[in-house]
Amino acid sequence: MTLKYKAYILVGGLFLLNSCSKTLDINDNPNDPTSLAVSRLLPTTEVGLSNSLAIGAGLSQDLAVYTHQMSTREAPDQYGVTGDEFYLGNSWDRMYLTTIANLDEIITAATAQENTYYAGIAQVLKAYAYSQMVDVFGDVPFTQTGQLLQDNPYPEFDKGVDIYPKLFELLDAGLANLNDNTVGKNSLKPTTDDLIYGGSVTKWIKAANTIKLKLYTQIRKVQDVKTQVTALLSSGNLISTTAEGFLMPYGPNGATDDRNPGFGDYTATQRSNHVSPWFYEILQGYNKFVNTNIPDPRVPYYIYNQLTVDEEPDNATEYRDGAFVSIYFGSHGENAAKSQQNSISLFGIYPVGGRYDDGEGGVASASSGTGAAPYRFITYADRLYLEAELIQAGVITGDSRAVLQAAMKESFKQIDYVITTYVSPSQTVPSIYSEAATSPMVKYINSILTNFDNGNSDKKLENIMTQKWLSSVGSSVDQYTDYRRTGYPLMFNPEDPTQAPNHIVQPPINGDPMNPGAQKSVEVGSSRAYPYTLPWPQSELETNPNAPVQKTPSTFKPFWIQ
Repeated sequence: MTLKYKAYILVGGLFLLNSCSKTLDINDNPNDPTSLAVSRLLPTTEVGLSNSLAIGAGLSQDLAVYTHQMSTREAPDQYGVTGDEFYLGNSWDRMYLTTIANLDEIITAATAQENTYYAGIAQVLKAYAYSQMVDVFGDVPFTQTGQLLQDNPYPEFDKGVDIYPKLFELLDAGLANLNDNTVGKNSLKPTTDDLIYGGSVTKWIKAANTIKLKLYTQIRKVQDVKTQVTALLSSGNLISTTAEGFLMPYGPNGATDDRNPGFGDYTATQRSNHVSPWFYEILQGYNKFVNTNIPDPRVPYYIYNQLTVDEEPDNATEYRDGAFVSIYFGSHGENAAKSQQNSISLFGIYPVGGRYDDGEGGVASASSGTGAAPYRFITYADRLYLEAELIQAGVITGDSRAVLQAAMKESFKQIDYVITTYVSPSQTVPSIYSEAATSPMVKYINSILTNFDNGNSDKKLENIMTQKWLSSVGSSVDQYTDYRRTGYPLMFNPEDPTQAPNHIVQPPINGDPMNPGAQKSVEVGSSRAYPYTLPWPQSELETNPNAPVQKTPSTFKPFWIQ
């Protein structure tokens, strides 16, 4: 099926797709073209963008495995995503046919009606959406996608290096529209139909500038960006508070189910999203390469264990550490394929709105949490990590240690913010942010800063990127981008003899209460090299005669990789 054919279906049946309880209002006139074109399209489009990226629905479902915060028996294991993989194709279609097509509709209609705020928001979202596609796929349709509803159903693929400059132009156009306060314009202004910022033009301007900062940072190895990033950081017009974060709120299971897609594992009949042992061991301070002997107090927020410490699992486990149950990336172990439906450890209250782990265990269900955690596009913490990276890389001057410290504090603060502002759990969840000298947060941050102080320049950058990776759990697209462009954080490699000698890894020897002191080692391996990009959807290549031949992901690099 061609993009053109799908686009016609989308425009005609928009309200049946990506339903969100916040998008419909019986007092709105569906025959009013102004309402239809902008206030009705915007919320559906924002949800579509988020769903294209999130765990459980979008690209992060695969990329969380590629960035080793999740492990699975399915296609992403051993970097095995092909052009036929479900989440890959679904994300591509939703991005182009729900998100980008509708953003074009909003821009056209809002421009004609001189509703510049709507036009500006749509332009910012469009630039961000395309940046994510370029970062993940490399070359994608861009120039000709606006012709899908005309006479060009088969868009050619543009080079990523040619698309990026146009994204900066699009952001500048969006900023111009957002700053246009001309009397007589903006007869219709976004309010609650803007699910992300509630119509706050000020916050959208800061988000647009922060997206620019992010994109400039990502191309710093192939372009001199000092002037641009210095101006942005000096402007005072970036995301600068927790509440200004670029987030997509999700709600509880109301009239329609608009919970965070990653919460789906709590209701799934076949749970398959394992929390990666590599990620878990770094959090616990077990990893001998990363944050060794530095336990992270975020563990019970990030991970929910269905078992108690000494409870018997569904079946024999591959990796167990008390209540924690998982499987390895690239596992060849005898227990990897065994069902652990009611034993598997899940992502917790942060990032998916699941349950805070209080040690009591319990089989996960729809009532375990609200699922109302937002998808985090760019947080204030992310913005600070970008600044710390730029300083440490020598692009700008400044104190990278001080900015890293601020970023880590903000990473903890945003956990409390998300839980209290969005998730609203029924269980009592303790605050994690505390600047008391003896608090777990301060002890952890001080230990990381000691590592930072003792490291050389490369190790300092590794510390920054590792903390960003830990902070951004659940939002894996930028993690994938960060790893490919910086080489950090250190990822699990079953072919690395220092990590898996003779392709053997050892779970905590005393971790399995069913086999005290004798948890078995596990054989691991991967026959594929790390992919620089994801493959293009096979359906697109087969139906679009202007599409290129399928790439080799392990050699097809984004333009920003030096």
